[in-house]
Amino acid sequence: MNWFIYAFICALSVATADALSKKALATNNDTYLVALVRIGYAVPFMVFIIPFIDIPELDSVFFIATFLVLPFDIIALLLYMKAISISPLSLTLPFLSLTPVFLIGTSYIILGENPSKTGLIGIILVVIGAYLLNVHAIKQGFLEPLRAVVKEKGSILMIIVAFIFSITATFGKMAVQHSSPIFFSVFYSILLSAFLFLIVSFKTKRVLSKIVSQPLLFLFIGISMAIMMITHMKAINLVEVSYMISVKRLSLLIGVIYGAVFFKETNIKERFLGSAIMLSGVILILYN
Repeated sequence: MNWFIYAFICALSVATADALSKKALATNNDTYLVALVRIGYAVPFMVFIIPFIDIPELDSVFFIATFLVLPFDIIALLLYMKAISISPLSLTLPFLSLTPVFLIGTSYIILGENPSKTGLIGIILVVIGAYLLNVHAIKQGFLEPLRAVVKEKGSILMIIVAFIFSITATFGKMAVQHSSPIFFSVFYSILLSAFLFLIVSFKTKRVLSKIVSQPLLFLFIGISMAIMMITHMKAINLVEVSYMISVKRLSLLIGVIYGAVFFKETNIKERFLGSAIMLSGVILILYN
């Protein structure tokens, strides 16, 4: 199968998981539980892959990087679920496009690397896109669209998530380099779900009964996440990372469409346009 098809299915799957997670949060407003469901229900499908993968020789760098990324990922996932539970998908998901912007910033601060002209244009496009997400507010003043972002708590939380992802990307890449993409994805999903289960068990009473309280919905969330992980691995093995991620980020646009269709979110035209411009900025940054 062509890498583009794998990457597009990956984008569709993660957007579907987001929409289904928002639906689950509407009836069970427990971000910890839905975070666990999101990863935990995908694990059984990932386990089926184990007999078909090679287990690499693991060194201390792999384990250090893995356990460094783990707490950041847990925090990011919980904030992610909180963001989509309290705010529209069309005002939260687009801000995930800020991750490569933050990566450019951290590269400049830590390594002294200056972005190219293409990278700077990409950053400008992401900012313009973020502005257009709330462009209807311009009637109250030129800066109101940006103030609207600050007023939307879910948007702020997703910006924090994007920043955390810019940190975990470095550790995650290190862990993959000292193992393999497929092995790390399977191993890490199992490890992450185990730690999430421990956290949820301490926080939530009758956790086992709640995990199966919406079996069909939770199962579809797990299937969507498993498909996302598998197609991500497939695509990444067939093409350069920048190409794959560019297509995977179509999930932002699909998420905006889901927000309109399933959650009757408003001002969709401007949010879709803003998201599309942010995505074009991400593509330029990825090819920086």
